[in-house]
Order: sequence, then C-alpha cells, then structure tokens
Amino acid sequence: MDLSYSEEEKAFREEVRTFLKDKLPKELSDKVRYGGELGKADIERWHAILNEQGWLAPNWPKKFGGAEWNAVQRHIFEEEAAAHHAPRIVPFGLSMLAPVLQKFGSKEQQDHWLPRILNGDDWWCQGYSEPGAGSDLASLKTTAVRDGDHYIVNGQKTWTTLGQHANMIFCLVRTNKEVKQQEGISFLLIDMDTPGIEVRPIVLLDGGAEVNEVWFTDVKVPVENLVGEENKGWTYAKYLLTHERTNIAGVGFSQAGLTAVKRLAKAEMAGGKPLIQNPHFAARLAQVEIDLQAMSTTNLRIISKAAAGTAPGVESSMLKVKGTIIRQEINDLARRAAGAYAMPFASEAIEGSNAGLPDPLSAGPVAAQYFNNRKLSIFGGSNEIQRGIIAKVTMGG
Repeated sequence: MDLSYSEEEKAFREEVRTFLKDKLPKELSDKVRYGGELGKADIERWHAILNEQGWLAPNWPKKFGGAEWNAVQRHIFEEEAAAHHAPRIVPFGLSMLAPVLQKFGSKEQQDHWLPRILNGDDWWCQGYSEPGAGSDLASLKTTAVRDGDHYIVNGQKTWTTLGQHANMIFCLVRTNKEVKQQEGISFLLIDMDTPGIEVRPIVLLDGGAEVNEVWFTDVKVPVENLVGEENKGWTYAKYLLTHERTNIAGVGFSQAGLTAVKRLAKAEMAGGKPLIQNPHFAARLAQVEIDLQAMSTTNLRIISKAAAGTAPGVESSMLKVKGTIIRQEINDLARRAAGAYAMPFASEAIEGSNAGLPDPLSAGPVAAQYFNNRKLSIFGGSNEIQRGIIAKVTMGG
C-alpha cells in the first residue's frame, strides 16, 4: 500500500478543513472539546449540516444518496473531523442499518427508509444485546411470532445506546425455537411508538444515561418490516457487526486524543521537568503512537476491502480489539498526565467554569472519558470473544 497522499487527496484534505472551519458551529466543537454532553438537537444539527454538504453518508453508494468516498477520503475526513472537535456521526442508521438495507433489503424498504435516514426523519437505535445474550448474541430470547400480517414481539433488549432519542429500532428476534440458535433469528424494523414498548434509562458510572433497557410486550410489527428472509437474520447481523467493529476503531478520535495528551504532558511538570520528558511516560506515549500508526494503516486496508463490496471478516475483529485497547491506553495516559486534577468529576470544568485546573481544555473531561470508555472493550462483542474468533479463523478449529 502506498502511504503517500496524492495531490488530489491533499486537495481533498484542504476542502475538508475549509468546510469544518466555515460550517462547524463553535458551540458544538466546544462541547466536544471540553467533554460537554451533546443533546439530540446538537447531533441532529450537525447531521443536517453534513447532509446539506452531501457528506453525511460517506460510505453509501451515490445511487442511494451517499458520497461514495474511497477509503482514503473517509480516513482523511475522520482525521480532520476529530482534529477540529466535530461531533461524531451517530452510526446506527447511517453506518450499521443502511449497509444491511442496501445489500439485503427490498427495493421498497430501500426507497422508504434510506432517504429518511439521510434527512433525519428517523433516529435509529440497535436492538441486539439482551440480559444473558451480549457477546453470546445467538442465545437471544426476544421472540417474534407470526400472526397474519404482523409479528407479535415479546422480550427485552439492553444497553441500547441513545434509545431515549430513537423513534425506530432494528432488532434481532427469535422466530424459530426448534432449530440451531443461529438459524432461528430474524431481523425486524420496529417503530418505537408502537404500543407495548417501554424504554428505561440505565445510569452509568459517569452519571450519564446514554444506554437503556427496551421492553417489548405484545408489540405488533408489520410483516413488511422484516428485512430479507425469515430465520436468516444471523447472516444480516454478522454483516452489520463487521461494519460496527470497523467503526469502533475510532482512528481519528485516537489521534486527536493523543495530541491532547501530548499537550497536557508538555505543560505538566514532574521532577522539575515536563512530564513528557519522563522516560517511563515517554515510552508509553511512544508505544501507543506506534500502535496507532500501525492500526491506521490496517484500518485503511480493511475499509478498502469493504468499499470494494466485500464485508471484512476476522480483520474487523482485529481492528475492534486493537482500536479499543489504544483508545483506553490514551485515556489512561491523559488521566495520569492530569494527576490530581483528574480525580473529581469536574462538572464546572466541563460546563466551562474551570478555575484552578492546569489545562482546562484537556483536564476537564479526563475522568469522565476514562471511566466511560471502559465500555469500549465490551460492547460490539467483547475483546475476549473477538480474540476467540480471531484464533478460530486464523488457526482453524
């Protein structure tokens, strides 16, 4: 792979930088930069700005309204968006459901749902995990029983990210209990306003409630909301998860985080010298930078494979594992660099009143980010499970 950028790619980077400078609202970038909470209106505002530019769906084919960027363009945009503290694009509809609909959905489903995803008419959440069925997803127990022109859905989903904002949820449901677990699962699109659905927030360690429980009690779902074939949902689920795990890598966000750590370590003193000159800290910083560069190259290769129409397999598991380890290491280095200033949940710093902090731009959200991102190695299929998949595929068994 040629890692040098062409003149066209350099010009594209300048185009992205100009767009972000001109169109990214300062109040949104400040929230991201200071670790503030982005509300639904904030995210929808940024999505609308990107959609107007034609950049909201960089991985979609143009025939579906996407930008159809190549792997390098997507990599450049992710780098620059993170460096400019742009909100992250919520992936559930755009990067997870949409590829499934584009590959397996009916023409009617594509014509109806894809434009609504782009226009922000629907906010999607993901109904995969259940109590007792997280990484072991095939053991899910939420059922969908055919009753004429509807399925009747009963069960529970958990850890549903941003489900409190969603009006739609794509769900894995069990439609056949008499066959092997993976062969009795279907993929349903469910309106969250349907009677019988209850959303219950789960308060996390950092005090936020970005995840939820979703309960289904005799929920009626039209049969036309079945994606693909009944009992073939496991195939679609695996296809979706390859996209989710690739996105989880978060190369751009890790690069921005590493830059912030360096800035903080240059400002903080240890033994009369800047922390960045401490041999132990400098060695850890150098190692994570090397790992990040290697992952960036791997990410380009995997995205190129996906862009060519082939869903990445074990490579996405590798990327998920390495990407989450790197992000957690960067969070830990930031916590250590901030020292005592990382101990409290400094709400005053996050909200902009940062008296007494050495580098409020970096230190304010350090604790909340460190604790919240412990989840990275668990969701999307825990890293332990991913290592098992990697071993099975690469070494046989």
